[in-house]
Amino acid sequence: MSSAEFRDGPLTIAQIAERAGVSVATVSKVVNGRADVAPRTRSLVEDIIRRHGYRRQKAAGPTALLELVFHEVRGPYPLEIYQGARRVAAEHGLAVVLSELEGCHTPGRGWVDGVLARRPTGVISVFSGPTGPQGEQLSSRGIPLVLVDPTGDPGHASPSVGAGNWSGGHAATRHLLELGHRRIAVITGPEHVLAGRARLDGYRTALDMAGVPVDPELIRVGDFQILDGLKHIRELLRLPDPPTAVFAGNDGQALGVYRGAAEAGLRIPEDLSVVGFDDLYPSPWLTPPLTTVRQPLVEMAATAATMVVGLAQGRPLPQNRVELATELVVRDSTAPPRR
Repeated sequence: MSSAEFRDGPLTIAQIAERAGVSVATVSKVVNGRADVAPRTRSLVEDIIRRHGYRRQKAAGPTALLELVFHEVRGPYPLEIYQGARRVAAEHGLAVVLSELEGCHTPGRGWVDGVLARRPTGVISVFSGPTGPQGEQLSSRGIPLVLVDPTGDPGHASPSVGAGNWSGGHAATRHLLELGHRRIAVITGPEHVLAGRARLDGYRTALDMAGVPVDPELIRVGDFQILDGLKHIRELLRLPDPPTAVFAGNDGQALGVYRGAAEAGLRIPEDLSVVGFDDLYPSPWLTPPLTTVRQPLVEMAATAATMVVGLAQGRPLPQNRVELATELVVRDSTAPPRR
């Protein structure tokens, strides 16, 4: 293919079909995410689109939809995200459609085909993200993508919105240190998840700054689930020198810690102080109400939706990565340790 061909700019369906040596109908199926195309033909057409771009016909413009993608829809977290995205979508005459990846953090082939068929104005992917080729497919069709709370490193190509996870982990641990705790355990999220690593780094830094050695026995890796908190607090309380306080990676894990403490006959906060992360329901209604780090999920989703709309309208983003502040909310689950 000559260098002149690379300067032709975005191609129409007819031009793509001519270069690929296939019918216009076949290219149309690929462009619109239809499944009934041979893999080799699909790959050939996608490669041409990736190289040159695709010029959408006026009659086939984007639909008035904002696609919101979750790895799973469970608990209060998705509802907070949905509320923020819906607020901005409504301001721009867009409806919100939800996709669930059934627990996976990377979409499968069928997902991107469905998105291409729906032709949304843009996509917000929450705590997950498409593969590189999938992202290129969206970009080549002019479908902007913004990540919320991405699991991977912040060096990814797609714009993203996150929270101050490091500062939140630091604030939670410093609060416990200021109360006088020195045996502070942490139950974090999966090691491949950016938010979990950042919260753990904040915990480590707070201990280092206070001159408290980091005890590897007090660091437990979970999966941001209630059962993580229960499993790990049971193990932590069996240590010869158990912790007097626990920083849980999210409020769900803190719920598990509450259950494990009750099983062991311990009272919160008299015998064990607990801090969570997220400030989601029912944290304020627990007995005692949970001290936690508030993550501004509604604002994060609203920011992501605003970014998507701006990109869809052809406006460049002032910054590719937005990080919103977290806030320590002190309630009744933390107190000085017993002397």
